[in-house]
Amino acid sequence: MRQERISALEEIHYVKLVTIGGIHPGRPFSDEVRKQQADLLNRCLNDYPKGRIIGKDISVGRYQAGEHELTMEKVTYHIGFTRKPEWEEEEGRI
Repeated sequence: MRQERISALEEIHYVKLVTIGGIHPGRPFSDEVRKQQADLLNRCLNDYPKGRIIGKDISVGRYQAGEHELTMEKVTYHIGFTRKPEWEEEEGRI
């Protein structure tokens, strides 16, 4: 199984970072922004060429607001592709 994983990683030539959530209490995300983040992640994993999650970073922020403790989380997924998706190049020109 280790050999399969190494050969799969050797095929990855482009990595896109997709962030879901945020840890800044002064800049909360609307439901629309969260939906856009999830849609981008789904597009990376389902459209051609299909990406695969090769890693993720999790950031947690804890804040005290009066008597309440606020915990916020941001997850950044590392999506590996065999090549850069055409749809991303098209979005970059807009």
